[in-house]
Amino acid sequence: MSDSVKEVLPTQNSISVGVRELEELRRKSIENPDLFWEPVANELFWFEKQGPLFEKTDAPPFGQWFGNWKTNLCFNSVDRWEKSARKNRVAFFWEGEPGDRRAITYHELYREVNRMASVLLNLGVREGDRVTIYMPLIPETIVAMLATVRIGAIHSVVFGGFTSQALADRVNDSNSKVLVTADGGWRRGKVVELKKIVDDALKQCPTVKKVVVVKRTGQEVDMDPYRDFWYAELMKGAETYVKPVAVPGSHPSYILYTSGTTGKPKGAVHSTGGYMLWVYYTQKAVFDMRDEDIYWCTADVGWVTGHSYVVYGPLLNGGTSFLYEGAPDFPEPDRWWRMIEEYGITILYTAPTAIRSFMKFGDKWPHMHDLSSIRLLGTVGEPINPEAWNWYYRTIGRNCCQIVDTWWQTETGGIMISPQTGTTQIPLKPGSASVPLPGVDAHVVDESGAELPENTKGFLVINHPWPGQFLTLWEDKERFDSVYFKRFPGKYYAADYAMKDHDGYFWLLGRADEVLKIAGHRIGTIELEDILISHPAVAESAVIGKFDEVKGESPVAFVVLRPGHGPTPATRRELMDHVRNNMGPIAVPGALYFVEKLPKTRSGKIMRRLIKAVVEEKALGDVSTLEDSSSVDEAEKAYRELQAEIHRGG
Repeated sequence: MSDSVKEVLPTQNSISVGVRELEELRRKSIENPDLFWEPVANELFWFEKQGPLFEKTDAPPFGQWFGNWKTNLCFNSVDRWEKSARKNRVAFFWEGEPGDRRAITYHELYREVNRMASVLLNLGVREGDRVTIYMPLIPETIVAMLATVRIGAIHSVVFGGFTSQALADRVNDSNSKVLVTADGGWRRGKVVELKKIVDDALKQCPTVKKVVVVKRTGQEVDMDPYRDFWYAELMKGAETYVKPVAVPGSHPSYILYTSGTTGKPKGAVHSTGGYMLWVYYTQKAVFDMRDEDIYWCTADVGWVTGHSYVVYGPLLNGGTSFLYEGAPDFPEPDRWWRMIEEYGITILYTAPTAIRSFMKFGDKWPHMHDLSSIRLLGTVGEPINPEAWNWYYRTIGRNCCQIVDTWWQTETGGIMISPQTGTTQIPLKPGSASVPLPGVDAHVVDESGAELPENTKGFLVINHPWPGQFLTLWEDKERFDSVYFKRFPGKYYAADYAMKDHDGYFWLLGRADEVLKIAGHRIGTIELEDILISHPAVAESAVIGKFDEVKGESPVAFVVLRPGHGPTPATRRELMDHVRNNMGPIAVPGALYFVEKLPKTRSGKIMRRLIKAVVEEKALGDVSTLEDSSSVDEAEKAYRELQAEIHRGG
């Protein structure tokens, strides 16, 4: 372990006070939710307040928040600031991949959102209708989201990297009436032809009657004169004010589709009141948003992180955010660091996969830029291994920035376990997400649901409803009950492994469905990947299981090496020995492949499913979210070469 990590590891004496304070807050929030959350709710605007904030229910999710209160998510995000000093404050700085820039104030955002709300009403959208948004990360995407909830409709944002079939499936499941898109978007210097993808998808989507098209890239696109309309033309004739619809707190604000263990995506439905309260509170508690901050969450709005911590959380807090359209390392690996320096970004919230990718490029790229404006770093999306945490802390944070390692899910709506810099400072433990937030009754249990002792790996469950909890799965209540509440009755099952240590810190150990069973031993893929990444030669790793007649499963590893380390047989043997020495012979990979890059989604998640298909020599299936198709070609080439070497007796 490096000295810089040791410097931030807590002692037993240093840890107790802060953790006790946070535990006391959490206890009060669970024992009396109304008493705890009402002061927070009163910081937001409500048209009506009737009855309790929280009511228990007999069926999943076993609680309802703000059922008889009325509010509007757009009003709280935008209108609330129109008669305040924040009116002329910048809501978003935006930079496109080609380098074009915009700065949008809260007043300008207010005007655009009202006009877009008028456009949607003129196109026939009404309260409860669904609007699909399929866009690049441009300001108009956020305008469309806010305009939809302003009129009481429900948005379904579909990630702009999905194929036409994936888009069609989501449009049809939600029965959307209107689709908002762009002519295209920029990615690695090339145009992603979004309108063409939409045209292909809508051949299968009878419910979509109108399409709104934003001109982003300027290339020629087909426009159906009866169905398709240019955004700019519609906005010219739109009303400048649309009264926000007062909806109950339990009214759906959006549907967001997430993957499951089956092929059919799950449409997670989030509320208005509880979700609004949760992202408002967690944005403030975790990131300690200040007036002078320029905050950057690097997620795409097509994912829940983008919904909660690009759009709604920052706007509800009246903050200034930065948006970037393109690839992180285009045209050079210092793109992020250059923008942080130029805009003076103070908070950076990103994924461990992105951090490890930048580690691979080396320290010279961030060292080319002044990153002294950064005061807080964050991670999201997967557990972060200590080596990546240390690099992030040392190289990007200059050995002085706290890191908020956050655990949460699409279904939870917002952050559940994390350091809480806006509430109480606690010591950091590299690799641990730390402790639950108020309202989060988290526990680690065994197969029978019994509480496990400290430092014992088990299943993460949440015993009590929290404000940001999703309402259901869109038109699939049976699946909602079965997937999340059947295994441990009365508890929310997160399908993640975790461990709780002596100090009450939670350690997330990967998905419960990403587990290898080797000769009767259960080994999480994330554990084995972390062991490989801890070797100084390894920048990134991905582990999957392959059928083995004797062991049941055998680990297979794909590894990206750091500069200066060659993909030699000696390196392979060294890595095998490293696993053997750090985890035991049972975990040594049956095969280890060297590649230049791993197959990833555009949001940075490793697509282990594609690696498994390569190793098992099966069809790849849906590759619509794949960032770079050459990564699969590399994996296939590495697999063939090693198999040939084995066949030759090498």
